[in-house]
Amino acid sequence: MKKKALITGITGQDGCYLAQFLLGKGYQVHGIVRPKQGSDLKGLRYLGIDRQVHLFSADLAKGSQVQKIVGAVKPDEIYNLAAMSSVARSFQKPLETITFNLISTTNVLEAA
Repeated sequence: MKKKALITGITGQDGCYLAQFLLGKGYQVHGIVRPKQGSDLKGLRYLGIDRQVHLFSADLAKGSQVQKIVGAVKPDEIYNLAAMSSVARSFQKPLETITFNLISTTNVLEAA
């Protein structure tokens, strides 16, 4: 039976390369993408793995959505790479940045 990994932030640079690495190790790879980002799969396409990963659309700030996905996938491993990471935006909206980053991480931990 293949190990299952769940990656938040799978469409970012690190998430794409992690997905490629895990697929190479024989993992079944699942990823969570932002609701409006589902079609932004450039990195996964570039690596030729966009059809090998299973994607779920969810707002990580909503714990019930995260719990639903974790419950459905039942991953052996979870990699939380999602974050609001734009330096410019973090300076423009510091409270929004810290709130999302803390709440999303807490929701992933609670779901695990």
